[in-house]
Amino acid sequence: MISATCNRIFQQSIDDYHLADHVDTPVRNPYAKDSLEHLLYVKNWIDTVQWHLEDIIRNPAIDPVEALAIKRRIDASNQERTDMVEYIDSWFLQQHSAVTPQPGASINTESPAWAVDRLSILALKIYHMQVEATRAEASDEHRSKAQEKLNVLLEQRTDLSSAIDQLLEDIAAGRKFMKVYKQMKMYNDESLNPVLYQQKNK
Repeated sequence: MISATCNRIFQQSIDDYHLADHVDTPVRNPYAKDSLEHLLYVKNWIDTVQWHLEDIIRNPAIDPVEALAIKRRIDASNQERTDMVEYIDSWFLQQHSAVTPQPGASINTESPAWAVDRLSILALKIYHMQVEATRAEASDEHRSKAQEKLNVLLEQRTDLSSAIDQLLEDIAAGRKFMKVYKQMKMYNDESLNPVLYQQKNK
């Protein structure tokens, strides 16, 4: 099942990141470059670094210059995240390129890779909620509430994993079909973001 592979790779990436626990730690992807595992590892590494950048930027005592630099880094990370989702969807599309959709086949509300994206973020939520549920210096009430939230997150992962596997089974059987849409983000494009192109034309 694809979801089992996703969950295993995501956990590996998160564990590897936390060996140094620093946003500038270089990624050391252990998987072959053209493999799905490679794409999944990169995808989650991007998400993990961005998760910690989002934590850092919320420090009320942060230097404004540093905050701006981090905000721009988060913007770039969002673009990388979107690009990786499109790469993963392209991988799935290639895997099912020989499938002929059945009459009446439908398209899903989201592509397989965007569902995988949610699974990656969910892995991070689970990891960090587990930390809070077992944090020794926290109060019993804090740990109890964190455990309740963790239980919900674990249930969400089970449900989402099942839904991803079912979607891919439906695509493989021709009951559903998929397309890869380029997200066409506008805020990083100098020709589409009015703030950027107005500055450029001054």
